Amino acid sequence: MAEIQALSPEQVARYSRHIIMPDVGSAGQRKLLGSKVLIVGAGGLGSPIAMYLALAGVGTIGIVDFDIVDLSNLQRQILHQNKDVGVRKVISARETLEAYNPDVNVILHEVPIDSTNAMDIIPNYDIIVNGADNFPTRYLVNDASYLAGKPLVDGSILLFDGQASTYIPGQGCYRCVFPEPPPPGEVPSCAEAGVLGALPGIIGTIQATEVIKVILGKGEPLAGRMLLLDALAMDFRIVKVRRNSKCPLCGDNPTITELIDYEQFCGIAPPAAPVGV
Repeated sequence: MAEIQALSPEQVARYSRHIIMPDVGSAGQRKLLGSKVLIVGAGGLGSPIAMYLALAGVGTIGIVDFDIVDLSNLQRQILHQNKDVGVRKVISARETLEAYNPDVNVILHEVPIDSTNAMDIIPNYDIIVNGADNFPTRYLVNDASYLAGKPLVDGSILLFDGQASTYIPGQGCYRCVFPEPPPPGEVPSCAEAGVLGALPGIIGTIQATEVIKVILGKGEPLAGRMLLLDALAMDFRIVKVRRNSKCPLCGDNPTITELIDYEQFCGIAPPAAPVGV
């Protein structure tokens, strides 16, 4: 994280409610301003994550997304407005974040993140936040974050249910909890099954809070724990998760030491044909 030497009078006023907190203070606010966070996805989860990190004064926010704003997004994706329909999501996201806080440097990665470019992007950030809505990207971001030695704040939503966890290198990873992806078609996407519009606001805000805690080095992140939300019952549960010593990525004898073909791993793409066939 970059070292920020002093806050301007405007910044002191803007972040005054942080600065008066004993666990944040001026030093903590300078940490936030000097930090770099990458958000994968500018949709339902990425929207509240990005907005609250920008408002908190996280100095550099990278956004990975290559989609355009659709009318159906506006039921939950608060980064975007009606005027943005048809606009690239990264452009709409940057305009919104800069309108809220000109302190923030928004870096756009308008590409589908994959095995060919993830290690060119992820190592440049301090913390990675996963707001992706498909399994290949979830496993890719997990693996790349671990290989780059970066904390990963993960979240997911569907229907009325959500979950969030934080993976610190050396303390487990997404694969420890979910060693294998579900069979293709077994778990529907939000586009197929739907999602309560307010739900990503809850889970995304939890993810943003986790990021801030990790930057400040305060409190207990959701490392070794997973938060589960049933919004219909408004029931929050915490389950313990452990590093799996047999995990192929972060276990004692890892077999995954570089990025793989994640669509093939998730059963979406057929195995590559042998050479000469």
